[in-house]
Amino acid sequence: MANHKSAIKRNKQNQVRHARNNHIRTTVRNLVKAVREAVAASDKELAQQSLKVAIPSIDKCSTKGVIHKSTASRKIARLTKLVNTLG
Repeated sequence: MANHKSAIKRNKQNQVRHARNNHIRTTVRNLVKAVREAVAASDKELAQQSLKVAIPSIDKCSTKGVIHKSTASRKIARLTKLVNTLG
């Protein structure tokens, strides 16, 4: 357990950031899952709508430092490619 005042504060900050990052990461995973399920159901319109929602949140996730920018780029590229296979 932290003994110094600064270490206690740092511990609190880490807990808050950890919770926020987990929430953001889970949300992104769910949005990606929605796109994949729409593609699996061969619903082109729903897949495109889901993709339009997923892309900005993936970008925001990388901007906040939750995931690396290359990871975000790769996810977006693969999802876009997947949706384009329907058309």
